[in-house]
Amino acid sequence: MALAEAGARGRLLRWPRVLLFGDSITEYSFQENGWGAYLADRLVRKCDVVNRGISGYNTRWAKLILPRLITESTSAGSIVAVTIFFGANDSALKDLNPKQHVPLEEYAANLRSMIQYLKSVDITEDRIILITPPPLQESAWEKACLAKGDKLNRCNATTGEYAQACVQVARDCGTDVLDLWTLMQRSQDFSSYLSDGLHLSTKGNSFLAAQLWSRLEKKLSALPSLLPYWRDVDHTNPEASLL
Repeated sequence: MALAEAGARGRLLRWPRVLLFGDSITEYSFQENGWGAYLADRLVRKCDVVNRGISGYNTRWAKLILPRLITESTSAGSIVAVTIFFGANDSALKDLNPKQHVPLEEYAANLRSMIQYLKSVDITEDRIILITPPPLQESAWEKACLAKGDKLNRCNATTGEYAQACVQVARDCGTDVLDLWTLMQRSQDFSSYLSDGLHLSTKGNSFLAAQLWSRLEKKLSALPSLLPYWRDVDHTNPEASLL
C-alpha cells in the first residue's frame, strides 16, 4: 500500500500534550536527570511533554506570551495538563534587580490572569497545576551573584511571600498547587535540593518530579497507550492493527 493511501485510510495520530510553562527551572528540566525529562519518560506513548520554560522570565512577561503558546483554535483541545511555575524571578529584590522584580500583588494578579486565559480556551481548572518557587539558599546564591559581580539580589523570606501568594491564588481559582517552597523546607537542610542556591540539583529535580507525578498520575491515569503493543500487531495484516 502506498504511504499516501495509508495516510488517507488511517486517522491522524494526535498525542495529547502536557505543557510545562515557567522560567529557567522549567527550561532546564529536560537536562539529564531533570524533572521534565522524568515526566516525558513516564508518559511516553501517552503524551508529549512540551517544555516552554524561558530562562529569566517573570509573570509580567509570561502572561503576554501564554496566548501565543495556546489558542483555542489550534492547540487547547489537545492539552491535558499545564504547569505554571513562576516566582523565582518575580521575587527578586526590587532595589537590586528591578528588571526581573514584580510586586507581590501584581504577581498574584498575573497568575490569576493566566488561569483565566486558560479557562477561556476551555482548559479547565482541574488541568492546571501552579508550582511555587523553591526556597532560596542565600549563601550559595550570594556566591553565584558575586561571581557575576552582583550583590545578593534575592532572599528566602521574600520568596516565601510569593510562594504563599501562589498557594492562595490556586485556592481562590480552584487549581491544584505544588507548594515547593514549603515541602522542600521540611528537610532540615534544603540546600541539597539546589545546585546554586536557586536552581534545582539532581536531588531537587527528583523531589519535584516525584511530587508532581503524584498529582499528574491521578489526572492522566485513564489515558490509553497510543498504538498497540508490538506483540499485539497482526503481522499478517498490519493494516488491520495500525490504521
